[in-house]
Amino acid sequence: MSKVTNYINETVEEMKHKVSWPSYSELQNSSILVLIGSLIFALVVGAMDFVFDSGLTWFYNQF
Repeated sequence: MSKVTNYINETVEEMKHKVSWPSYSELQNSSILVLIGSLIFALVVGAMDFVFDSGLTWFYNQF
């Protein structure tokens, strides 16, 4: 049990003193960048899905 307690204490110590946390403005900028990237990716995948669906529907309706 002492190994687990030691691990938790060392983890808390590292998180407090050795990790460099971003500032609030850096966090906002990164979050906005991720949001924009996710939206662009979703639009691209949605457009590809629409094109493939339309193409396959057209193809199957030919028979």
